[in-house]
Amino acid sequence: MLRTILLGPPGAGKGTQAKMIIDKYGVPHISTGDIFRENIKNGTELGKKAKEYMDKGELVPDDLVIDLATSRLLEKDCENGFLLDGFPRTVYQAEKLDEFLSAHDSKIDVVLDIAVDKEELITRLTGRRVCKACGASYHVVNVPPKKEGICDRCGAELVQRADDNLETVTNRIDVYEAQTMPLIDYYEKNGNIAHINGAGELSDVFAEIVNAIGE
Repeated sequence: MLRTILLGPPGAGKGTQAKMIIDKYGVPHISTGDIFRENIKNGTELGKKAKEYMDKGELVPDDLVIDLATSRLLEKDCENGFLLDGFPRTVYQAEKLDEFLSAHDSKIDVVLDIAVDKEELITRLTGRRVCKACGASYHVVNVPPKKEGICDRCGAELVQRADDNLETVTNRIDVYEAQTMPLIDYYEKNGNIAHINGAGELSDVFAEIVNAIGE
């Protein structure tokens, strides 16, 4: 049984670590984006409401996000735990999640906060390059192509995604910090947060996570 929340800024490697966690512990990976898409695709009442906001380019309100996320936690595959990613995003959402779990005689076991220095995040994100033709991913420092600016696989041009430029990356990190710092404080007070050093090798980061969760 593992009920955990994964926190971490853009570029912290959450996606990779999430996959390793669900492979080891056999729990579903639940992200708000996936929940929204699934409900919209299935035409649920909650999905229709969320789509109205998304179509206008507005943020989905807290209470609707909470309803969508908690309804997902009632599904059968969550009986033995779950990994929440992207929810909760605010202290209000965290409080409502705790209330929901308490009403079902459950609680969050551990909150994993993958921490990486801002400068390192900027280096990681602004250095990413993607092949225009086949979609292969590279990094100018960590995973460079054999020939600069050219894809090893198909020989097409490598480009920087629009949201990986310095201004956008810096803004994304700033927004994350402003939104999430109060959440980290909330779980600090609850005493169930583990701070993971996300700057090391993937295997070292995962070893820290396993140590925090337990075998």
